[in-house]
Amino acid sequence: MDNPFRPSAGATPPEILGRSGVLDEFEYGLRLGAGAPGLLTIFTGARGIGKTVMLGAAHDAAREQGWAVISETATEGFMGRIGESMRGLAEELGTGPQSRRITAISAAGFSITTQLPPERQVAWRTLGVELLRLLDERKSGLIISVDEIHAADRNEIAQLAASVQHFIQDRLPIGLVFAGLPAAVSDLLNEGVATFLRRADKIDLHAAAVREVEDSYTATFRQAGVSVSPGLVRYAAEATGGYPFLIQLVGYFLWREAENNDGALTAEEVDLAIRAAHRRHARTVIEAALSAASARDMDFLRAMADDDGPSTAADIGRRIKAKTNLVANYRSRLLAAGLIEAAGHGKVDFAIPGLRQHLRAQTGT
Repeated sequence: MDNPFRPSAGATPPEILGRSGVLDEFEYGLRLGAGAPGLLTIFTGARGIGKTVMLGAAHDAAREQGWAVISETATEGFMGRIGESMRGLAEELGTGPQSRRITAISAAGFSITTQLPPERQVAWRTLGVELLRLLDERKSGLIISVDEIHAADRNEIAQLAASVQHFIQDRLPIGLVFAGLPAAVSDLLNEGVATFLRRADKIDLHAAAVREVEDSYTATFRQAGVSVSPGLVRYAAEATGGYPFLIQLVGYFLWREAENNDGALTAEEVDLAIRAAHRRHARTVIEAALSAASARDMDFLRAMADDDGPSTAADIGRRIKAKTNLVANYRSRLLAAGLIEAAGHGKVDFAIPGLRQHLRAQTGT
């Protein structure tokens, strides 16, 4: 067997753990069609928790039901790119005069680097209506997914939300699936940029149970004929904390160690695999997440790292010698960046597994 683990951003893992039933409402919505509440879904969660993987699972479910899918990331100009994709689908489906009409509507194209100006918004919406009617005739529909909406231009999000709302009001078969960091998504919904999205099914993704990870590792390595004791499998599963990206990383390196050791894993190989996984996690997730943090943001985070669990605003302020209003500003910025999360009244904790240990290693504490 080839190594089944896929520790890459958005790559589909051999098994999606801890997500049983998450897509039930969405899949039911695909069967009901236009206006079904499950067709508006927002996935939130920490970096590496599996938001993009869940978008992929939603795409698969939609295609299995015969729906068309347009998948985008919320970088600048995503509305234009969605428009181009809609035009391509419409031209594939359209026949005769209708196809020519659709092509004429969008002849100037949508691929621009800023939000659509008013006249192109009208063309975008008209094209969407034509496409959705074609799909509706075929007992199908369209799912639009947008990843990383925490980074989105608010005007583009507002344009997309307004258009989709009109499609829903016209009882056209449209679905919208978003993914983003929790605090940023909450800010987006509270700003009134896309008020109707407050009705969306908001799914906050959490870590899988360690026992589920253990069972999955056991089954995967047994099937491959890898010799490893139950105690070591449990130890490896605990090292992931149920965090999806680490589940893939640890599994990946365990598999490599087994390949290099004639299909057997001893305590030494398991330790090597876990250390390699955590190093890769630090490089690809933690350091990337910290890259945009300011010097004062880092002071805030290092002050949190002094605690073994959640930190209070008062303790952080005392350690970094900052007034209450400044602590609140840093807190808000770090929440939006997905580096920390609320942990009860007046408390915050690290949102990314291993971040505390990473910061402590940097300072030698």
